[in-house]
Amino acid sequence: MPGPEMMSLSAAAAACLIAAGTDLWKFKVYNALTLPALAGGLIASGLSGGWGGLAASGLGALTGFGLLAAFFAMGGVGAGDVKLLTALGAWLGPSLTIHVFLASAIAAGLYALVLTVASGGLLATAVDVLHLAQRIRRLDFRPGPAAPIADEAARVDRRRRLVPFAAMTCAGFFFVVLSRGGIAP
Repeated sequence: MPGPEMMSLSAAAAACLIAAGTDLWKFKVYNALTLPALAGGLIASGLSGGWGGLAASGLGALTGFGLLAAFFAMGGVGAGDVKLLTALGAWLGPSLTIHVFLASAIAAGLYALVLTVASGGLLATAVDVLHLAQRIRRLDFRPGPAAPIADEAARVDRRRRLVPFAAMTCAGFFFVVLSRGGIAP
């Protein structure tokens, strides 16, 4: 693996691991991590790839933001999750950011299924999923009747109720990187 690619991979991996740790611990991803990671991705891409690298990095960041913006607006993920995928997009570019998002969504779905089965709430979850599907079909992205993420994260039983999406993003990142043998396009 070339030097700049290894540095990018290491920086993105470090950001993922730290975000996963804080998400699992406090259900929070801090700006002190995501904003420097975003700036670092843009700067590193600009330095190694010139204007083309900076443009690809910016497009990757916009892709990461765009993929989670609607879920954030509906109250499904926190702002830190959006900023983490935005920062990863700056390091990975648009194509790999989409792959990481898809792998993360599958990991989150599996995690949620385990939580649902373990808590015995399969029927209630099925009703919630149908309600969500109707809202998406109507393009209704307003927050639903559920409490905002911050309120849910403050609950004592949050570990049985919430999916730590930054941790799922970390899992998706490592799955994609390891399955591709690196981050080169």
